[in-house]
Amino acid sequence: MTPPGPVTRDLLRTLDEVRSRTLVRLDGLTDTEYLWEPVTPCLTIREDADGGFRADRPSPDDSRPAPFTTIAWRMWHIGADCLRGYGRFFGDEPPAETRYTWPGTAAEGIGALDRECARFRARVEALGDEGLQRPMGPQAGPYAEATYLLLVLHALDEAAHHGAELGVLRDLRLHGFAAGPKHGIGEAAAGRDAG
Repeated sequence: MTPPGPVTRDLLRTLDEVRSRTLVRLDGLTDTEYLWEPVTPCLTIREDADGGFRADRPSPDDSRPAPFTTIAWRMWHIGADCLRGYGRFFGDEPPAETRYTWPGTAAEGIGALDRECARFRARVEALGDEGLQRPMGPQAGPYAEATYLLLVLHALDEAAHHGAELGVLRDLRLHGFAAGPKHGIGEAAAGRDAG
């Protein structure tokens, strides 16, 4: 196998750093944390009629602010919605019925996220420097002229910023937010909204 070129090498290194940092922040995640809904309403992963688990679908009205989400939902978004979903740009469209499926436990969710990161990484490595410069073509619809490099940069942005959000959600719960607002923070925010 030919060693990766400099662009591919740097992208792989960055993908590995984001993946590692995210997985470290998820180490020891419990099922309670995984499904913790800090506010109502909250998008999450819910058991369906068949005993599987599926991600809640965001409202199509693109409301602002965006709905709040659980750790489980954000992990689904990184792993399935983004990284698995980007398979369509490689001619590997995930089956429609799997789009919203995701594990219902923390341990299985971490494993699924790790596998989707590895699969996406392998796709990037297979492209190499030359392939990264190619337009994605008709399979990318309105992004047909965009390069694979742009797709990988977008994937990195999604994984890094949502991975950081996973850490913040864990910190909030671990530092007592689950017990309710402290030090008047909730009241101050409520007063600001009322005024």
